[in-house]
Amino acid sequence: MDNLTHSLTGLVLARAGLNRFSPCATMLLLISANIPDIDIVALGWGPMRYFEFHRGYTHSLVGLPVMALLSVLLTAALCRRKLPWFRAWLICLAGVASHLLLDWTNDYGIRLLLPFSSRWFALDLNSLVDVVILCALAIAAIWPLFARLVGSEIGERKKRPAGRRLAIAALVFVVLFDGGRAVLHARAEAQLWSRLYQNVLPVRTAALPNPLNPFRWRGIVETPNAYRVLSVNTFGELHPDSAVVFYQPFPSPALRSAKATAPFRHFLAFARFPVWSIEPGKIAVTDLRFGTPEHSSFRCIALVNTDGELIESRLAF
Repeated sequence: MDNLTHSLTGLVLARAGLNRFSPCATMLLLISANIPDIDIVALGWGPMRYFEFHRGYTHSLVGLPVMALLSVLLTAALCRRKLPWFRAWLICLAGVASHLLLDWTNDYGIRLLLPFSSRWFALDLNSLVDVVILCALAIAAIWPLFARLVGSEIGERKKRPAGRRLAIAALVFVVLFDGGRAVLHARAEAQLWSRLYQNVLPVRTAALPNPLNPFRWRGIVETPNAYRVLSVNTFGELHPDSAVVFYQPFPSPALRSAKATAPFRHFLAFARFPVWSIEPGKIAVTDLRFGTPEHSSFRCIALVNTDGELIESRLAF
């Protein structure tokens, strides 16, 4: 998820009651809810290194307690005060866990089991920026400030709670919302599996979320020689003939050379639905989860000469 959603989650967790267990608890949760994305420092070594490390060890179960400890150390340094270390660490465990859970729900995924397995886990329930969840958390974060402002304007002296009930309600809403989305996701997947595509059964399918409409999904269907992309309405009819078709490329020496390079190896290990674009002098691959070869800013590119020999390969954001 985006870092604004992670930050709001940390703030709402604090207001839901975790701020009572340690000094600087809100700061602890704001930092720990974002700390796994510290892997962005790898960008200093170029896009390839960042791609290798992104959502890797800092997003793993093994890394969770380490990230929590780092959050405590950073908070202690920023607040310049002594903290109850164990309680602060437990609070940060909750913050880091919230980050991993949110990233697990979207279609990019995380590598939870590193270093024992490099498998990606993705529930495909939420977009990288999910508007509904973002709004629910934002309301819970902003409303207490608004309520205090209104109270001061009308001269209200009664002390108001710091939005605890609303924060708990927002967290419950997010859990129930994702539970409902899981049901809708299963329904969308069932629709994709229940059809023939040019008289061919699907090999693999995915229903990817819409950031605004939980009833609309972007369906991807893999058949033996092609990928198909189509819109899925969980309470409507599925029309397989409306799918946009992307055929698998024919093997060639240039394609084999491109696949053997480090950028392509890493990208293909990550991509769930790799689709290729082969033009004179250029070979490109992208993942259908993030666009098509013509409309994607996240892909691998290889340049080849007129003899089909590889000149250069790179990861492009």
